[in-house]
Amino acid sequence: MTLFVAAVVLLLLLLLAGLPIAFSLALVGVAGFTLVRGPDAAFIMIGQVGLDAATNYNFSVLPLFILMGNIIGRTGLARDLYACAYAFLGHRRGGLAMATIGASGGFAAISGSSYACAATMTGISVPEMRDYRYEPGFAAASVAVGGTLGVLIPPSVGMVFYSLITGVSLAKMMIAGILPGLLTIALYMLTIAAVTRWRPAYGPAGERSGWRVRLRSLTGVWPILALFTLIIGGIYIGVFTAMEAAGVGAAGALAISLIRRQLTVAALMKALVSTVKTSVSLFLVFLGALLFANLVTITGVPVILLELISDSGFSAMTILGITVLVFLVLGCILESSSLLLLTLPIFFPVLVGVGFDPVWFGIFVIIVAEIGLITPPVGMNVFVVGSMLPDVPVQKIFRGLGPFLLADFLRLALLILLPAIALLLPGLMS
Repeated sequence: MTLFVAAVVLLLLLLLAGLPIAFSLALVGVAGFTLVRGPDAAFIMIGQVGLDAATNYNFSVLPLFILMGNIIGRTGLARDLYACAYAFLGHRRGGLAMATIGASGGFAAISGSSYACAATMTGISVPEMRDYRYEPGFAAASVAVGGTLGVLIPPSVGMVFYSLITGVSLAKMMIAGILPGLLTIALYMLTIAAVTRWRPAYGPAGERSGWRVRLRSLTGVWPILALFTLIIGGIYIGVFTAMEAAGVGAAGALAISLIRRQLTVAALMKALVSTVKTSVSLFLVFLGALLFANLVTITGVPVILLELISDSGFSAMTILGITVLVFLVLGCILESSSLLLLTLPIFFPVLVGVGFDPVWFGIFVIIVAEIGLITPPVGMNVFVVGSMLPDVPVQKIFRGLGPFLLADFLRLALLILLPAIALLLPGLMS
């Protein structure tokens, strides 16, 4: 246990010093393994883990979904999503912020990345909100919180990593994210309605769109709806696996881009290069996490924690509360996928061991990890948005996030009280 504590401290120091998460995990994992088993065993472990990671068929889902998001992201569909949401919601108080949440939910279904979602929607929706004199901190906060949908609504990079580390079915995880994702969108929109009712100047109403405009706006988003329905519907009824769905999604994205005639050869090459860079980066993080997980295993930390919990008499809810606190703190400094890879080898055996459903726990920790991206002092999503809005102080964005954080904790409470929110659809899968 002493070695594990020292390893965690060293890991946090390396991260604070600026060393990338992949190399920090690998360095600490290999160094700790060497101290316990010796250099020869460590070299053998590195080779075996590297081979297993490189030949893991399940990892192939990541580059395919990333390619799908990169292709779709270059077809202008994000703007069409916002235009459609604005047509239906823009005339309400706070309607432009609601449209941002709705468009973020749609973009999340094709990007799988919280940062990409936040950055894209900042460039699209904030100029519109400025034209209608929205309170700057509130406008930026609505974009930052909308970005957190990127890892909850499937397909999701966080879900892929959760499945790879824990062995839980990726198909069930993706289906389980649908209802919590819709609940999140509804709660955020209700929050915007409440805030703008209390402070009307925060979100003045926009222009009302006629039904002809609304119906015409739907023609711009049908490709997203069709592709999402094909992927998730195919998984749900058992037509194809999650890995096959990723291939279908990438092919469908390419077909959509060709139909819309918005993807040039140069844009396609950029999408491919971006996919390779992102995939390699994620693979290195995954490999580093596996090396660190081996150190966790040989130190016997999960077993020790389970024994301590049994002796302490802590209830399952107390243990879950401690887990939430750890994830919120680490979420301030780590991207959600990195956070999951770092903590799951420790917490997953413990939480499942005290009786929590592994699919439910997956959705729960993904939500908690995403909340960490918008909590001070180092909410990463806030700084993504803030970097694109240099005239809006970060402190102002954090203040604007207060009501949304209340909605997030209400969402966690509902998920605990009603586990069926996450488990109903996976339980009905064929």
